[in-house]
Amino acid sequence: MNILTTEVLVVGGGTGGTAAAIQSARRGAQTLLVSEFPWLGGMLTSAGVAAPDGNELAAFQTGIWGAFLRELQHRQPGGLDHAWVSFFTYDPRIGAQIFADWVAALPNLHWIQGEVPREVLKQGDRITGVRFETITVQAQITLDGTELGDLLALAEVPHRWGWEWQSEWGEPSAPTEPTPLTAAYPVQSPTWVVILQDYGLGEMAPEIPAPPNDHPAQFEGAWENYGGETFLNYGRLPGNRFMINWPIRGNDYGEGVQRLIGSEGDRRQFFQEARWHSQSFARFIQQQLGRRYGLAEDIFPQLPQRSLGGGAYALHPYFRESRRLQGIITVREQDILPMPRGCAARLPVHLIARGCLQTETVCEAIAIGNYANDHHYPGGEIPLRPKSMRWGGRWTGTPFTIPYRALIPATVDGLLVCEKNISVSHIANGATRLQPLVLGIGQASGMAAALCVEQQCQPRALDVRLVQDALLTDRKAPVAILPLTNVVPEHPNWHSWQQYYRDQPEAYPASGEAPNQAPVVTQLARKDQAGTWPGLLKRAEDQSFLFLPDEPGWGDQPLSVVTLRPEVNQQLQRCSLEHPVHIRGNINRSGNWLLAENIQLNSVSPN
Repeated sequence: MNILTTEVLVVGGGTGGTAAAIQSARRGAQTLLVSEFPWLGGMLTSAGVAAPDGNELAAFQTGIWGAFLRELQHRQPGGLDHAWVSFFTYDPRIGAQIFADWVAALPNLHWIQGEVPREVLKQGDRITGVRFETITVQAQITLDGTELGDLLALAEVPHRWGWEWQSEWGEPSAPTEPTPLTAAYPVQSPTWVVILQDYGLGEMAPEIPAPPNDHPAQFEGAWENYGGETFLNYGRLPGNRFMINWPIRGNDYGEGVQRLIGSEGDRRQFFQEARWHSQSFARFIQQQLGRRYGLAEDIFPQLPQRSLGGGAYALHPYFRESRRLQGIITVREQDILPMPRGCAARLPVHLIARGCLQTETVCEAIAIGNYANDHHYPGGEIPLRPKSMRWGGRWTGTPFTIPYRALIPATVDGLLVCEKNISVSHIANGATRLQPLVLGIGQASGMAAALCVEQQCQPRALDVRLVQDALLTDRKAPVAILPLTNVVPEHPNWHSWQQYYRDQPEAYPASGEAPNQAPVVTQLARKDQAGTWPGLLKRAEDQSFLFLPDEPGWGDQPLSVVTLRPEVNQQLQRCSLEHPVHIRGNINRSGNWLLAENIQLNSVSPN
């Protein structure tokens, strides 16, 4: 067996693992990335979820996440605003190529495909490497970027799987005791994404064959509250394609989900059933909405026989939850909920002893998330404490941060995690599992690993402020560690505000806004259908705005006005009940909105 040696080993080429490997290598560490699949990016690419959620506000588009969006805008014809579930949808082949290009540009990053971990090498309580099917890799620092936290199980690192009851941490939404739902679904349900193609009016797509477990009755009423066209536009992609990742009587699959951590045969059996379930749903859609819709057979690469994906089907399931590390600190529901009468969660801090009677409060935030807490169980729902706010004419999730110590095992050295496998409760995982945040977690974990090599120390001994400073000043993709909704990366005070609240976390505002900051106005270069329209802007209700264009023939159907830009959000707040305006932005027919980049308020207002 071939034995390789490296400074940083990243196992798993998913969302977090890809970001971690890129950041580690960009920092200068000799890095080896080992993946099972030929596409990098995980949820964003090989799992087919080409409609990422969360961190959509311009102030949160930083780091590798922001760089990914900008590169997509550059490469994706027609821009990114096509669906109504996300402001960013794209051809997953383009996303995979971006990550592959970034990896290929780094001479100190070596990528090996087609390997899965079989054994974790240890010396006492320190992990020293991983044995794969055909290679063994020895490393100073190993990162678990697998989709299901496989290294945690192989190394017998303490971890969690399933629910915690309210008595454990006092989480307000946690069940007080087991229920039929918690017994049936110990973790959130995965989805095997399938992509459909609109062949056009009058065209006949090939018939989608029935899988062995075809039961069309289970999908009855899947889009009854939406209509067929609106249902498809949920995940509309460029090129008249549709990402099918539908939770309502759709292709979420959680039956026997416990098999994911069983034997290899158990896991494969679950995969086969989940894949057939999506095929059955795709067939149901075709039968109900017509043969103009068929499989988009040219999207995913065809893999060897042992794979169940390829063609129109993602290379592997979209996993919403994995094994979760028992870290030095655990992110709980309380840690992601907004402060009382505020919009943002408190910053994570801990006390460090500085002498016999002195302590120092240290903020340990290293990544930003803002998604609402969202759980998927086909057998029912659980009531969750709300964490949403009105911003920019729409609902968005309230921001929170991930602490560095949630990436570090409580009892094991030589290991960091960089995926959905961070130290987080089952309840809080509903908000921490989303793609942009996992990119941020991966970037922070990769930076920490490279710094451990530089400092010749273990992750638990690394000063979190070194990680934060390195992230804030990274030459290729500087990343915000604290959420400030009104300070975008190009703001001249962006860096100073990040450092100020990092160093004085007790001063961080519940509003999530830096005080008295006039947002900068930036003209974004876009390759979509952005234009400028004159018309009437109307305040429909608090934080809800409508636009009636002056163009003849438009009709009387208004568009919702939404924005991701803080300067436009401020303009909307100042708008009177009705105001003539010119709005520059992109019209999204799927969501019936105008995504505004700039608003010019005309001098005369009717009210």
